[in-house]
Parts: sequence; C-alpha cells; structure tokens
Amino acid sequence: MTASPVAVAGAGVDSPAQARVAYNEEVVRLFTIATVFWGVIAFAAGTFIAFQLAYPVLNLGLEWTTFGRLRPVHTSAAIFAFGGSALFATSLYVVQRTCKATLFGGRYLALFVFWGYQLFIVLAASGYVLGITQGREYAEPEWYVDLWLTVVWVAYLVVFAGTIMRRKEPHIYVANWFYLAFILTIAVLHLGNNLAVPVSFFGAKSYSLFSGVQDALTQWWYGHNAVGFFLTAGFLGIMYYFVPKRAERPVYSYRLSIVHFWSLIFLYIWAGPHHLHYTALPDWSQTLGMTFSLMLWMPSWGGMINGIMTLSGAWDKLRTDPVLRFLVTSVGFYGMSTFEGPLMSIRQVNALSHYTDWTVGHVHSGALGWVAFVSFGAIYYLVPKLWKRRELYSMKLVGYHFWIATIGIVLYITAMWVSGIMQGLMWRSYDELGFLQFSFIETVEAMHPFYVIRALGGVLFLIGALIMAYNLIRTIRGDVRREAGHPALAPAGGVRAQPAE
Repeated sequence: MTASPVAVAGAGVDSPAQARVAYNEEVVRLFTIATVFWGVIAFAAGTFIAFQLAYPVLNLGLEWTTFGRLRPVHTSAAIFAFGGSALFATSLYVVQRTCKATLFGGRYLALFVFWGYQLFIVLAASGYVLGITQGREYAEPEWYVDLWLTVVWVAYLVVFAGTIMRRKEPHIYVANWFYLAFILTIAVLHLGNNLAVPVSFFGAKSYSLFSGVQDALTQWWYGHNAVGFFLTAGFLGIMYYFVPKRAERPVYSYRLSIVHFWSLIFLYIWAGPHHLHYTALPDWSQTLGMTFSLMLWMPSWGGMINGIMTLSGAWDKLRTDPVLRFLVTSVGFYGMSTFEGPLMSIRQVNALSHYTDWTVGHVHSGALGWVAFVSFGAIYYLVPKLWKRRELYSMKLVGYHFWIATIGIVLYITAMWVSGIMQGLMWRSYDELGFLQFSFIETVEAMHPFYVIRALGGVLFLIGALIMAYNLIRTIRGDVRREAGHPALAPAGGVRAQPAE
C-alpha cells in the first residue's frame, strides 16, 4: 500500500492550500494550558498520597484528606484531567490539519466542549473529596456528573466527526481512526458502566443496576477498556501524528498502522476478565480474558515497532532534540507496558501479582512512561505552533525535564516491582505446620522503604512538570534565551515569524 499524502505529511511539509485554512486554534490553546495545569495538580496529588502511604500521619486526621478520598482525586486528575485534556488538545489540532478543514460547529460548540469538560473535572474531584461517589471499584462520580459528561462527550463527538465529514482531504489519516475509536468506545463504556437509578431527583445518591459478579464483570469491562481506548488508542493517535512530524519522516509503514488499528480495536474489548482470576467469575470467561490479552502482544508490539522505526534515517536527531526524545521514549514504554500487561494476565503469574504493588508499578510505567511522556512531547511541539513562536524558550530545560522525569519513573516502577513481588511471596509463604509465615502488618512494614523510594520518584516527576510549566510560560510570553547549540531563533527586531505548519 502506498502511503497517502497525509501520511507523508509527517515529513513536516504541508500544502499551500492547507496553510490557507482558518483553523480554530483557540480551543486547542485552552486545552493545552489545561493539560499542563492539571498535570501539575495530578502529579502533586500523587506525590502527596505516596508520602501518605509511607508516613500515615500525613492523613492529617481529617476525612477529606485521607488516602481513600485523595487517591481517586489523583487518578482522575491524571487520567481524565491531564490525559483527557491532552487528548482533546491534540485530537482537535490533528483532525483539522489532516482533514484541511476547520472544526465543525464553530467557535462556541468547541468552547462548550472545553468549559463543559473542565466543569466535569471539578464536579468529579469535589465529589471524591466530599465522599459523594458510587462507591464502586473506581469510586465513580455520582449520576448527575455522569449525565453532564455524557452531554459534553456527545458534543465532542459531533465536533470531531463533523470535521472529518467536511474534510477536503479524501484520505482519513490513521491518527484520526485511533481518535475516533477512542471517542466512540469511551462513550459506550461510560453509558454501560454507569447505568444507575438515582434515589431522588434532587439527591446525589444512586444505585447501580448491577450487583455481585455481574457488577464486577461490568466494572472490569469498563476498567480495562478505559485503559485500552482512553490511555492506549487515543494516545496512539498522538504517536502517529507527532512522532513523524517531529522526526520529519513519514510513518514507517502505513499498512502496518492500519493492521495495528483493526487488530487492537478487535482484541482489546475482550481482555477485561483477566482482572478477575480466582473469583466467582466463570472459568471460561477468565480464560477468554487471558487468551485475548496474550493475543494483544502482537498488535501492540507491531505499533511500537512502527513508531520506533519511523526514526529510520533520523536517529541522529535524538542527540539534539529532547522533544523527540520524549516521544520516542514514550513508545519504548508503550512496548514495555504492553508486554508486561499480557504477562500479568496469565493465571499463574496473576496469582502472585494481583492485589500487590507490582500492579501499581505496571500501571505507572504505562501512565508516566507512555501517557505522560507522549503528552509532554506533543505539548512541547504544540506550544510554539499555537502561539506563533519559532522555538521553545529553552531546549536545555526540556533536556533537564526529560532526565529528571526519567529518573523519577525508574525509581517509582523499580521500587514497586520489588515491593510487589516481595508482597506476593510473603503472602504465600507458609511454615512447616502449614500456617502463614507472615502477618499482613509485617508485609506492610517490609514495604516501607520502597514506599519512600516511590514517593521520591514522584517528587522528581513533579519537579520535571514544574520545569515544563516554567519553560512553556516563558515560551508563550515570547521570551528568547540564547543557548550553546541552540541560538535564539527570533529574527532581528524581535518580530517572531509564524512557523511553517
């Protein structure tokens, strides 16, 4: 299959016709700012609750500041506020340029999507802190928040799909396939998982339509596919646009990207039951989830190879371009996480890993190494484009961010891997009489040093995010910094030319 002109546009040369399209960049700028803001909030909350686990006195004795209340604030801020805003920003940027069309619905529908989504984030976070949740596996917000998100999400779908339908480019670039799959599937998951009956119209409390085993299966059908379509498919859309753009190379294999898409979309939806090994769930459904999880190795690694090999002929750029380093490292973490996930779905491995910190380490290698790093790379690419700057304020600060954040991730995930495997082994250790060799509190005490290391890793990751925020603020202001190897790019007279898009 010959790559389309849009695929080759990854080389960074767009047509004059595309340059004449009046793109809606206002909403993209707003979501870009929100991504950085919520990222700092999410990483700060995660660091704080990591210290709470190491030093329980930090729970402060207040119900609103306990780990149980703040943990869902952190996870939702990281996934839906930071990650979601990154997906909104990049998808609305990419769909316009690859379709050569401005956003469908005009300025006000796009602004409704932005402000409506921010309201959803605030409502959900306040509900977590106040204890107003459904009380299920993910401590989902209550029914009124779910209904509001449904309205916002439908508006987002109308904007995105409408832009594709009015495209001037006959080919739909593969990044838009991944974004559209993410939008449609998350809608289905959200509606199916949150079927509930409110106690009263003016009351916050509701009851799920499911219970027992059915509720558990629904929860993990939702939970794993939220990972599969929100944290994987959506961010693969980022990979397939921003890696070729930054590397100034076409996608390595456009045919492989199509195979990657369809195989991933088909297989992922069946993998959820692997979270329920050794439960009341029927054995056949547990085996089904494990089997499809193992099959996911192939498309996942096919996509990773496609992303990495896009740098063919451009490997030298990694020495001088820390933004590209973020993007490529994220693809490496994607490969590692999608190897480890199917491994942990095997029933015998799951017997050791489940309910331990190994799972926490696995989740964060994907969330920090894949989701956050590819988002950082995309944001670093977007900000100069959106604010008409020739380059970032400081490439050296981008390099500092990369190495500080990478060291933080390594500290975090290695501590959790060691801690988790130790946990699993201690829980299954028996003495010569057949009694458990360790009490539960002894396993908690043994994990203390690893919790401290994990928290220190979070501190480093947060410092990296603060460096990014400072760098981007200076870039938006238009400040210029002269660095060795990176001379100031502003033309004489201080007038900054709009970069070629």
